[in-house]
Amino acid sequence: MAEERIQRRLAAILSADVVGYSRLMGIDEAGTLSRLNALRRELIDPTIAAHSGRIVKLMGDGALVEFASAVNAVTCAIEIQRQLRERDAGGTTAAPIQFRIGINVGDIIIEGDDILGDGVNIAARIEGITEAGGISISEDAWRQVQGKVAANFVDAGEQTLKNITRPVRVYRLELGPKPTSAIQPPPALALPDRPSIAILPFQNMSGDPEQEYFADGIVEDIITALSRLRWLLVIARNSSFTYKGRVVDVRQVGRDLGVRYVLEGSVRKAASRVRITGQLIDTTTGAHLWANRFDGGLEEIFDLQDQVTASVVSAIAPKVEQAEIERAKRKPTESLDAYDYYLRGIARFYRGTRNALSDALELFQTAIALDPEFPAAYGMAAWCYMQRKNNGWMIDRVEETASAERLAWHAVRFGKDDPIALYTGGWVLAQVEGQLEAGAAMIARALTLDPNLAAAWHSSGWVRIYLGEPETAIEHIEHAMRLSPLDPLFFGMLNGMAAAHFLAGRYDKASSWAEKALRDHPNYLPALRMSAASNALAGRLAHAQKAMARMRQFDPGLRVTGLKDVIPFRGPEDCARYVQGLRTAGLPD
Repeated sequence: MAEERIQRRLAAILSADVVGYSRLMGIDEAGTLSRLNALRRELIDPTIAAHSGRIVKLMGDGALVEFASAVNAVTCAIEIQRQLRERDAGGTTAAPIQFRIGINVGDIIIEGDDILGDGVNIAARIEGITEAGGISISEDAWRQVQGKVAANFVDAGEQTLKNITRPVRVYRLELGPKPTSAIQPPPALALPDRPSIAILPFQNMSGDPEQEYFADGIVEDIITALSRLRWLLVIARNSSFTYKGRVVDVRQVGRDLGVRYVLEGSVRKAASRVRITGQLIDTTTGAHLWANRFDGGLEEIFDLQDQVTASVVSAIAPKVEQAEIERAKRKPTESLDAYDYYLRGIARFYRGTRNALSDALELFQTAIALDPEFPAAYGMAAWCYMQRKNNGWMIDRVEETASAERLAWHAVRFGKDDPIALYTGGWVLAQVEGQLEAGAAMIARALTLDPNLAAAWHSSGWVRIYLGEPETAIEHIEHAMRLSPLDPLFFGMLNGMAAAHFLAGRYDKASSWAEKALRDHPNYLPALRMSAASNALAGRLAHAQKAMARMRQFDPGLRVTGLKDVIPFRGPEDCARYVQGLRTAGLPD
């Protein structure tokens, strides 16, 4: 009986959100809210009303709108984006507000004033893969507006959308050249003086969202393999994966990341068979330099990855010695079951939440149980404990610290030639156990094996901070930023810069870098501590006390006596200044 009361109807759904909303709010919260309210009042609401749309709900940085006609939805979206472009060209000095818009036509469920169902979900997912200032529509919407809207549609192909069981064909609307604006886009990163490449997330073609981790793992291993080639600059996984689920222009990717080449592809896993496809593109010209397909059994997955890596290397550097290709063929483990759990753990680890970190630790431990000599799994499990410590999430500090040390030593014992095991193990031993020289040596070994490993440069920077070498620390962290300019863990690098400047006595710069880290991650305890200490020593007591109050919300048990355990400065005078700053900011003894 309940099912008979469900109300349904066919509708065109428009989903929109503000691009980079958190960043805009971090730069100017009051100004951003004021400009958004003005846009709604002067442009968005009147345009929606003029096209007979109904605003279903607003979500801070986005909106959900229902139309009875797909034509009305698309023409409304075009008008909003056109007027926003004209406003951007008007010469305002504020950061421009851009929207991305997704449109779908489908069956929806009516629940009061709200609407639900796949028709809504697909519109939201399409919006999520749309470029800034763009409009994307589903194939169902495209059929409705063909020949009725004066716009050029570009077929973006079938897209696998999160939590949508079937692939959806998407069309992008070409809105024409953007008006000349007084606000210039960020300058493109200069191409380095050696070959450079970014490997974009491969599309999961298995029809099973649960296999995302497998496709991601294939890409991560190709990144790791190529990174071992010293003559090749490889963008780190964390920056490459910011493009996951998005329709991208490889030329723009090249400008964003400062690379000459992009590798993109797909993975299809069915039963015991795997198919990997890849294509290499020159970002300066858009030309396809190489494309290939690799088929094999699941038991041959490592060989398939080697084939892809070797083919890419030979495509971008035909004269490279075969020995260099052979050096790229390193396997994390020979146990496919252990490797599968390791990949699942990596996928959870990068989500960064407390629950995800607990899940990742359990998955890494399962990988270790299946392969007791899996060095990278030991290193990542140890890093999980370190992250729990940094975020104040440890339950039994003594036991968990001992577990971190044990795992770290296993990582470096079994992973003498594994850069991931070496840098994670070394970083944990340096930060959690204070074994600075040993940790520094392990990280240096990792960088000898893999000079493109951004996370290792990052960890090296932190160990140099602990050792009292701020200028070297800054060089290493800046190099990590260059290798991974879009890294989701970028806030940790920003806080590393803050700590290095604090160590050098440059408190104004230290507080500025700490604030940048907090814009990306407002509840990050290490950055809150650094903000409190540096602002206090710079004479900005109100700012220091504000950071301290927020820090104590998340870590009320911290006392001055526990600071040595939080950041292991080697120099007594460095520790004394850090203690002085936090005590001045209000940390109790």
